[in-house]
This record gives sequence, structure tokens and C-alpha cells, in this order.
Amino acid sequence: MATTAHSISTTIIDGKAPPRPSAAPASSQCVTLPSLPPPPLKQQNRAWKATGYCRKLARNVAAMATGEAAPAEAVSTEFPELIKPIQEAWDKVEDKYAVTSLAVAGVVFLWGSAGMISAIDRLPLVPGVLELVGIGCTGWFAYKNLVFKPDREALIEKEKPCDDEHLLKAHMSI
Repeated sequence: MATTAHSISTTIIDGKAPPRPSAAPASSQCVTLPSLPPPPLKQQNRAWKATGYCRKLARNVAAMATGEAAPAEAVSTEFPELIKPIQEAWDKVEDKYAVTSLAVAGVVFLWGSAGMISAIDRLPLVPGVLELVGIGCTGWFAYKNLVFKPDREALIEKEKPCDDEHLLKAHMSI
């Protein structure tokens, strides 16, 4: 260690490289690594993509010029069937600012609630306790409403008006 410090100080003072000690040949102590291949050029990749795009474009133009149907790869300018009803509903909305504000508030609420749930999930005991509470509530509901036949029939009679109401609304909207 002292010789290294001495040689560094000599190099700095004299401006010359320190002399190498002549000892055993360096090849027995050194390990050489293979050289790395050159990095890929981004321009070649871009040129390849551009060439592929130009080929598709040329095929589409040739197909249109000959009157043949365009290949399946051709880009369609029409909206899919899913987007048309959404666009029609958006055109019917009078207060677009309020709807947009509600949508943004909903996204912020979902983001915040997901963060809160993940923070609760990181606590050591809370997820296990909540899981036990959920299992307990499910078991209590099953025992109270599903195990015995009179209780099942009462639950069915209780839920029947709700089912009829939902089916009626669904039928009226069609």
C-alpha cells in the first residue's frame, strides 16, 4: 500500500509514470475477458420499421388502384361499434363540464381508495383480521338465511320484488 502511495505521489510530482517492478510475467496473473459486441444502432431499427410500413402502404395503394379489397392490415378510419354509442351519448349531454368533472373526481377517488387499501394491506395484522371478519359475516349469513328451508323461502320471497323490478327496468330499456 505504501508503494502505491509513493508511486502516485511520484507521478504527480514528476509528471512521469512510475517504473514497473520487473517480476513474474503478467500473463500468469492477468485474466483477459472477451470483448463485447458493438451496440445495435437505433437508426437501423428505425429504417427497418419504416421499410415495413412503406411495404404495407404500397400494398394498400396497389390494392385500391386495382379495385381489389384492401388487406386486413389496412387501418380503418371508422370508429368501432363500441365507440359509436358512447359518442352519441356524449353528444346528447348538455353540461359536459360537470360530467367531465365527475369523471375526473371518480378517477381521483378510485386512485385514492386504492392507495388507502394498499396502505391498510401493508399493516401486519389488519388483512388477516379483515379476512376473518369477512368469513364470519359470510358464515352468519349462510346460517341465518340458507341452511334451513323456511329461512331460504323467506329470503327468496324477500328478494323476489327486487328481481322483478330489475327485470322490468331491463325490459323497459330495451
